Amino acid sequence: MRLATYTLLSDPTTVRIGARLDGRVFDLVAGERAMNDGKAMIPGSMKGLLALGEPGMARARAVLEYGRSKAAGLDERMLAAEDKIRFLPPVPDADKFLCVGKNYRTHLEELRKNDLIKEMPGEPTGFIKLNSCLTGHGADVPRRETVNRLDYEPELVFVLGRAARHAKREDATTYIAGITILNDLTCRDTQKAEVASGSRFWTSKNSPSFGPLGPYIITMDEVPDPYNIWVTCSVNGVQRMRVNTSDQIWKLPDIIPHFSRLLDLQPGDMFATGAPGGVAVGKADAESLYLKPGDVVECAFEAPAMVLRNRIVNP
Repeated sequence: MRLATYTLLSDPTTVRIGARLDGRVFDLVAGERAMNDGKAMIPGSMKGLLALGEPGMARARAVLEYGRSKAAGLDERMLAAEDKIRFLPPVPDADKFLCVGKNYRTHLEELRKNDLIKEMPGEPTGFIKLNSCLTGHGADVPRRETVNRLDYEPELVFVLGRAARHAKREDATTYIAGITILNDLTCRDTQKAEVASGSRFWTSKNSPSFGPLGPYIITMDEVPDPYNIWVTCSVNGVQRMRVNTSDQIWKLPDIIPHFSRLLDLQPGDMFATGAPGGVAVGKADAESLYLKPGDVVECAFEAPAMVLRNRIVNP
């Protein structure tokens, strides 16, 4: 199942949650009302749906099957083509969006060669991404005037489906509802200055630009192995990188126990799991590869297939 938060272009003020159905998006709340004589258990937010746990997911699947059986007779407000909607971040209001840094072996070598790290981490490291930075699939992303070296960073994101506190390694995967994609756009100018100054608060991840996210949460029943996903990034139709998630250093049995001993994790919380190797900063011609206004960036999973597409624009 693929879950989205969105608005209709014809009704931009009403936020909806839906599931992908044969290339369109089915409104789960409206669908449940139609199925159940006007009553709906599914709340109107993704975080609310995730908080219901597996019973909520089971209900969403039942409603989706109802939509499949009635698809021929549904109007465009209940079953909308993807080009008739505006995708929002799948979870636009997470309590916590935690980003694991320095988590791919190939990327660590890139950072070390460019003096962007001083030492290899001995445990998972992280920072917080602000909800106000997030934007959805298809949105234009302004590149601020002060940014000269804006880099692309496609990242696998885990979305929590239940609360976790002092989680055990062997239970780590049971907390995950699904995965999505983040393009963790990074300003290399700011990053290098912060490393040189010894700063431990990396504002570069959220202050100079947005964090495109989505378009869908792919539920874990459609993810055979989260550590065998090919992640790609293309700019203007030219592939720049292709890396497998198996290259990650810290995986779920490390990440969930580590952070759940420090914070109470909640349904809808998200973990970005780091940038793979192959980003612009690691290449000899990096200056020509940094993102410029007009560039269209596509971050993707090959299987299960999903593409996050955004255009860089002037502010």
